[in-house]
Amino acid sequence: MVKTQPQSTFDPPRDDLAVHIQHLNYFFGAGDLSKQVLFDISLDLPKGQIVILTGPSGSGKTTLLTLAGALRRLQDGSLRVLGKELVGLGDRALVNVRRNIGFIFQAHNLFESLTASQNVEMAVELTGNFSSKRDQAVAMLSALGLADRVDYKPQSLSGGQKQRVAIARALVNHPQLILADEPTAALDKKSGRDVVTYLHNLSRQEGCTVLMVTHDNRILDVADRIINLVDGRLESDSTPNAFVHSKTQEAIAEVSADMFIM
Repeated sequence: MVKTQPQSTFDPPRDDLAVHIQHLNYFFGAGDLSKQVLFDISLDLPKGQIVILTGPSGSGKTTLLTLAGALRRLQDGSLRVLGKELVGLGDRALVNVRRNIGFIFQAHNLFESLTASQNVEMAVELTGNFSSKRDQAVAMLSALGLADRVDYKPQSLSGGQKQRVAIARALVNHPQLILADEPTAALDKKSGRDVVTYLHNLSRQEGCTVLMVTHDNRILDVADRIINLVDGRLESDSTPNAFVHSKTQEAIAEVSADMFIM
C-alpha cells in the first residue's frame, strides 16, 4: 500500500492559490493489479485563473479533476484545495470542501422528474437560501440562454439545453472553484462560446478559479494557461499562443516526415 509522504516535506500553504498539488501519484487497483495513472504531479492554480487541461484520452485528466474536487481520496502526495489539505480529511470535512466547488460533468445527471429550474434550485437549497432559490435559478438559466425553458423537464430539452441546465446548477452558488469536464462537448458553436464566455466573466469579476478538461480547440483562447497531460505526466504548461504554436510545429514536422517517407 502506498504511503502518504509526511506533511513536513511539502511547501507551506499560500493564500493566493486555489489549488496546490505537490508530488501527487495515483493508482487504480491494489497489489498485483495496481496500475499507476498519475505520476509525480506538482501544479499550482492561482485564484482567478482559467486553466485548460488537455491531452489524449486515457491520460488521467478526469482522474486529476476528480481528485481536485475531493471526489477521490488522495493516496500519495499533497493536495490543498481552497486552503484545505485534503489528505486525512474526514467525510464531513470533504463535503464542506465540495460545497465551494462547482462541478460540470460530461453527463448531465439531471433529475428527470424535476423542471430545469427545480434541478438548479436543488443546488441553492444546499446553501439554505430557500426563499430566493427560484429567483436565483431563473436568473442563472436566463444568463445561459434558457429563459424560455425554466419550467421544462429534461425529456423536453435538447442535449445542449440539458448541458446548460447542468452548468447553471454548477454555477448558481458562485463557487470559488469550478471543475469542468468537457463542458462544451454537447453544445453547438454559439452555445459553447456563450458558456465559456460566462465562465471567463465569472473568473474575472468574482475571482473564481476554473479548471477545465476539453478537446474543444475553439475555446482555447479563453484560458490563461493550457496544461498538457500525457500518459499521466505533465508534459507542458504554457500560454494558449505557445501551446498552439507548439502543436502547429509538431503537425508540420509530421507532414514533413510523411513526405520524406513517400
